[in-house]
Amino acid sequence: MVASHTGTQDVLMEIRNVDKAFGGVKAVDDVSMDLRAGIITTLVGPNGAGKTTLFNVITGELAKDSGSIKWLGNPINRIKPYQAARAGILRTFQDLRLFSEMSVEDNILTAVENNSLPLPVGRAQRTARLERVEYALDRTGLSSKRKIRAKDLAYAERKFLSMARVMATEARLWLLDEPASGLDPNSYEKFLEILREEVKQGVTVCIIEHNLDIVIGISDRIAFLDRGKLLADDEPQKVLNDPALRAIYFGERT
Repeated sequence: MVASHTGTQDVLMEIRNVDKAFGGVKAVDDVSMDLRAGIITTLVGPNGAGKTTLFNVITGELAKDSGSIKWLGNPINRIKPYQAARAGILRTFQDLRLFSEMSVEDNILTAVENNSLPLPVGRAQRTARLERVEYALDRTGLSSKRKIRAKDLAYAERKFLSMARVMATEARLWLLDEPASGLDPNSYEKFLEILREEVKQGVTVCIIEHNLDIVIGISDRIAFLDRGKLLADDEPQKVLNDPALRAIYFGERT
């Protein structure tokens, strides 16, 4: 298990009093939390808790109703998805959103070109980006599949391609929406190994996950959402051992 942290790491993202409602339902309700550098924070909670909505608000997929978000100390309250990506904040989606007719290699290269800071077009820049593609292919075990279309990959390989697209951009913050769902045991272990290694290299991760084995195995910190509200944000054992939170998680609320 990843070692617990005390919360003393540098804060990369400050989320304060964020609200997002759909009609009369508050999907995110006055949420305040920090995403700290160099650790894995896991968002947990029952279905409909607001986890994906919070990701959408952070990256500008949805406009929040109120509250503030700061990235590296700077407000990003009206950020658009492409601006978030170029600022070093990238995410995956439950539906993967791959270019199904494009090759594995081109899927990754497109992510690098679209989500990196604008750079002069030159040999050095092109070489650097190709090196990032090669790194991502190698780390995710997709090198031999580079010319295969995304739609022809096995399910687990498509999951790793989604991760490779983020990995190749050198994003500083990864927001991963159930990236390990449906993986077989071997792929699951490979996923955990990749994630741990990238965190060692300086990546910060916030991950939405329902599988308790993954939550226990990967989390440095856990944030528990329910009905849009943040009920806990603490070290894993403190959250997982709370009987009230466990009852909510397993659908046993009174």
